[in-house]
Amino acid sequence: MRYFFHIGYHGTKYSGWQKHAGVMSVQLVLETALGKLFKHPVAVVGCGRTDAHVHASQFFFHVDVEHEWDFDLFFRLNKILPDDIALFDIIPMQGLPHARFDAVQRTYDYFIHTYKDPFLSDFSSLYLERNLDIDAMKKATALLPLYDDYRAFCKMPDRIDHTICKVSSAGLFVDQSGDRIRFHISANRFLSKMIRIIVGRLLDIGRGDMSVDEFEHYLASKQTPQIIIPAHPQGLYLSKVTYPYLDLAPRTNFSGFLF
Repeated sequence: MRYFFHIGYHGTKYSGWQKHAGVMSVQLVLETALGKLFKHPVAVVGCGRTDAHVHASQFFFHVDVEHEWDFDLFFRLNKILPDDIALFDIIPMQGLPHARFDAVQRTYDYFIHTYKDPFLSDFSSLYLERNLDIDAMKKATALLPLYDDYRAFCKMPDRIDHTICKVSSAGLFVDQSGDRIRFHISANRFLSKMIRIIVGRLLDIGRGDMSVDEFEHYLASKQTPQIIIPAHPQGLYLSKVTYPYLDLAPRTNFSGFLF
């Protein structure tokens, strides 16, 4: 039988979700923990990949089991997982739905703070920028759902079949002091480092190093810039994953905490 596991994780200590030899990943921690509880190797399939130090306030993976367990898996798994990975739900599924391929929409949030604060450094990206042009950044953000080819915002576009992404919504939000910024975007798929590259361009616009017209030119022309500098990873969250048959609210909403 197939089960979906609904989790969240703070990614600062990890090389990302995906398991790689010689590094610590979220997938490795979960497979090791489940292997201890089931007393045999367990393979998990995640709903996507996150870069090193990127977080997920909502993430799903699936596991296939031959026989249903006879112990409190929810309690025991949370007990042995580290504090920066939490299990929220275990959901039995009919048939063989796929945690990665069946997702129809993913939502990300990217948080920025413009003053040094030791209590935000692990959860939000610090950019010491006091005079960002927020209006220009919002105008550029509003352009994103109008285009569907994000080749200019992909780190390695020639390594994938296509760079089409259907962005359903995008927004930029700022608190009253102007010290905290949240970029929010939803789409059917995302490219390698796409969101961090977009945020980096928005910061360029905010500083006056790029115009909104130049930003739109990249969207329209699909030209890959010679120099691509993604924004810092620690401000990025995978915050919602939606399936045709499963649409759960995230257990933790960081918008209020970080805003």
